Amino acid sequence: MIITGLIVGLVLGFVLQRGRFCVTGAFRDLTLTGNTRWFSALILLIAVHSIGLFLLNALGVITLEASPFPWLASIVGGLIFGFAMVLAGGCATGTYYRAGEGLVGSWFALIFYALVSSVMKNGPLASFTEGMRSITLEKGTLQASTGLSPWVFVVVISAVAIVVTVRHNKKTDAPVATLPPLKKGLAHILTEKRWNPFVTAVVIGVIATIAWPLSAATGRNNGLGITTPSANLTSYLATGDASLVDWGVMLVIGILVGSFIAAKASGEFRIRIPDSSTVVKSILGGVGMGVGAAIAGGCTVGNAMVSTAQFEYQGWVATFFMIVGAGVAAKFTIKSGARTGAAQPAESRSV
Repeated sequence: MIITGLIVGLVLGFVLQRGRFCVTGAFRDLTLTGNTRWFSALILLIAVHSIGLFLLNALGVITLEASPFPWLASIVGGLIFGFAMVLAGGCATGTYYRAGEGLVGSWFALIFYALVSSVMKNGPLASFTEGMRSITLEKGTLQASTGLSPWVFVVVISAVAIVVTVRHNKKTDAPVATLPPLKKGLAHILTEKRWNPFVTAVVIGVIATIAWPLSAATGRNNGLGITTPSANLTSYLATGDASLVDWGVMLVIGILVGSFIAAKASGEFRIRIPDSSTVVKSILGGVGMGVGAAIAGGCTVGNAMVSTAQFEYQGWVATFFMIVGAGVAAKFTIKSGARTGAAQPAESRSV
C-alpha cells in the first residue's frame, strides 16, 4: 500500500525538521571552515543505512540491483546540484522541511526544483538526461569492481563512522544559555530539546532502511528518494495521470506535512517573506537543483544517503562533486565571516 510512503514521509519530515538535518550545511562547513561535525553525522547515517540494506538483502527481504556507473552525469550533475543547493539555501530535504516551516524562499526553491526535475525526467529534456546518463562504465559498485564482499565495505564505513562519532561527541561544547524547558518528558524531547546530529543521523538511517521493504511491497524497488517523486508529483498535477502517484510521491508529500507538524509543535513555524534578492537566488537554486539532481540520478538523498550506502560509484562520485560545487558557491555567495551552521535563505520579515 502506497499509504506507507506517506507514513514514512511524515516521520522523516518530523525528524529532519527537529534534527535540522540538511546536507548543505555539512558540505558548506566542510569547505569553508573545515568543520566536520555534520559531515561526520552523514557518514554515520550512511553506515547505519548500509548495515540495514545488506542485512535485508542477505535475508532476501529486498533485492539490491547492480547498475552501471554513469560517470559523466555523476560529475556534471553533482557539480550543478552542489552549487545550486547553496543558492537555494538547502538541499532537497532541507528545502522541503524549511518550506514546511514557512520560509517563503524555500517555497520558491521547492516549486522550481520539482518543476525543472519534471522537465528533465519526464518532459522535453528527458532525452538529454538519458543521453548524459547513458555514458557509463560497466561495473558500478565497489564490490563488483573488486570482487570483495559488500560486508567488507560495510565494516570499513562502520569503523570510520564509530571513530568520527566518538571523536566529535568527546568534545565539550561551550555552554549555551537556554531558557527553562516548558515541557516535560517525551514532549520536551520531541518538540523542545535540541537534537544531537549523530542521534538524528542514526534515526534517519533506520528510517531509510525501513523504507526499502515498504516501498518494494508496492512494486517500487527503491528506498528514500526525492527528485523522481518530486518530478512525478509535478507531472501528475499537470497531466492528471494517476499512475505517477506511487510510494515515492506519497513520501515527499509526507515529508512536507511532517515538517510542518514538527515546526508547529516546536513553535518554529511562521511565514517568513524574503527580500527580492533571496527570491531570485531561491529560484535559480531550485532550477539548478532540478537540473543537477536529474542528471546525477539523485540529490543528497538518492546519491549521498542511498547510493553511497550501496557502495555505488555514482553515489560517492556525485557526492564528492556536490561538495566541490557547494564549496565554490559558498565562496562566491557567502560573506566573509559567516559562521558554521546550515545554509539558510535570509528572510526579511515575518507575518
